Amino acid sequence: MKGISALLTLALTLVVTGCTTNKTPPADYSAFKESKPRSILVLPPVNKSPDINATHGFLSNVTQPLAESGYYVFPVAVVEETFKQNGATHPDDISAIPLKKLHDIFSADAVMYITITDYGTSYQVISSDTRVIASARLVDLRTGKELWTGAASASSNEGQTNNNGGLLGMVINAAITQIAHSATDKAYDVARIASARLFSPGPRGLLYGPRSPKYGQTAQ
Repeated sequence: MKGISALLTLALTLVVTGCTTNKTPPADYSAFKESKPRSILVLPPVNKSPDINATHGFLSNVTQPLAESGYYVFPVAVVEETFKQNGATHPDDISAIPLKKLHDIFSADAVMYITITDYGTSYQVISSDTRVIASARLVDLRTGKELWTGAASASSNEGQTNNNGGLLGMVINAAITQIAHSATDKAYDVARIASARLFSPGPRGLLYGPRSPKYGQTAQ
């Protein structure tokens, strides 16, 4: 009995220790609160996915959630054209532009760097999934300090139930879904969801900006 009791005690200790170790530490917003950014310059996302439409598909969805969070967002089309007129067309090259240069041109308080790691529809024999995964970081253009980092994803399969039509039905449904999603650029709609998750205030998300009635409040 003593041996069993000792094992139970050890198991309980390991469970408690594991829960404590895996607990996500709270986000540090000290630099963010000190910076108090009012305007954000969003750079064209760096695309690590094989889909050539990823950069513009995701970029066109970032203004709304950032504006609704309370920030002035420089019009992304105007920003992209400004870079184009100055010979910078590739997102990797644009992301390498020095912070001082960006501040001199746009006079923004902060710059948002975005990286897309997955974008588009993949066919997996018995399932077809349109997925968008992206990460972002906000940097103060005046001091160079990193203010915030975040990541989010969205999938067309979220909330779907299992197919009851058997294996053949699942295969056919997956093929049809892939064709439909590819033809209609389903990734654009999924990118809207991913962008909203990434840039909306929430736990470990952005803080409310000065244009929001919730400015200064802690996002729940």
